[in-house]
Amino acid sequence: MEPEAKYWHKIDDGEKVQCDLCPQSCVIKPGRKGTCKNRGNKKGRLTPLIYGKVAAVHMDPIEKKPLYHFCPGSQILSVGFIGCNFHCPFCQNYSLVEGDAPLDGVEIDDLVRTARKHNSVGISFTYNEPLVNFEWVRDCSKAFREAGMKTTAVTNGYLNPEPFKELVELIDAFNIDLKYSTDENYREYSGARKPQVIKDNIKLAYEVSHVEVTHLVVTGINDDEAAFLALVEQIAAINPEIPLHISRYHPMYKYHEPSTPLEFLEKAFKIASERLQYVYLGNVLSDEGSSSHCPHCGALLVRRSGYHTSVMGLDGSNCADCGKETNFIYPCPV
Repeated sequence: MEPEAKYWHKIDDGEKVQCDLCPQSCVIKPGRKGTCKNRGNKKGRLTPLIYGKVAAVHMDPIEKKPLYHFCPGSQILSVGFIGCNFHCPFCQNYSLVEGDAPLDGVEIDDLVRTARKHNSVGISFTYNEPLVNFEWVRDCSKAFREAGMKTTAVTNGYLNPEPFKELVELIDAFNIDLKYSTDENYREYSGARKPQVIKDNIKLAYEVSHVEVTHLVVTGINDDEAAFLALVEQIAAINPEIPLHISRYHPMYKYHEPSTPLEFLEKAFKIASERLQYVYLGNVLSDEGSSSHCPHCGALLVRRSGYHTSVMGLDGSNCADCGKETNFIYPCPV
């Protein structure tokens, strides 16, 4: 039985409903779905349509999320659904976002058992925009917490403050996608009506959980030095110890400009490294920008080559060389 959705209200004559989960504030007629394809109006009540259903289940290196500073070198059970509250033309997971992937029913208890069987540190909600499946993510997070395992989410961060605060209390680590430095780009390319919510949520999550940020550099949209510098400054204003993953775009979905030039990625890496303590390059066939060094003494903390990870210089969460604290959760407290 589908549970009733949280965060919505009736409007007009009581047949239409308005979803209050994210700032899209979808007004939904009976029998229709919201933008995210996860929530629909059934007889005048908002319902989570895919509760208990998943489109993808894999065991991944945690670095694939990417989470480089949370339990490095571990494996994590990763689940994804369908749908998203954005409509980016360059979406790198569009088959899930468009709802083209088949869904299979799954029990939360079975996921807990699977995670234990494969020595997973916990669960990651990932691949599409998972937080629009709010009720299932909430319930699954509670179950994994009760089982003594960790919860992580890879998200665009576009939820209203109240539901996001509820999930922050249940999720141990986030990778939040900060797509643009300007509200105009958020509105034009992703359809975000109130993009400031994302930056506020990064700050909120950082105060409670472990947070890393990913920025996909898209040719012709945000491959601009001034815009990139502004984005880096926004992260640094929250805390310069937040890891930034600069990711290379490749032509996908409805957007066919050439892949991000490596020269710009290298330049962006240098710009960010002057202001942030931990900067990484992703979606590139290079070990440059992969490994972690102590921001205090420069010692090698974690060596990475692809998804092969070796913890070299961590003593707990401290640098083994200089003894100073680093932004690592290690060893994983499970």
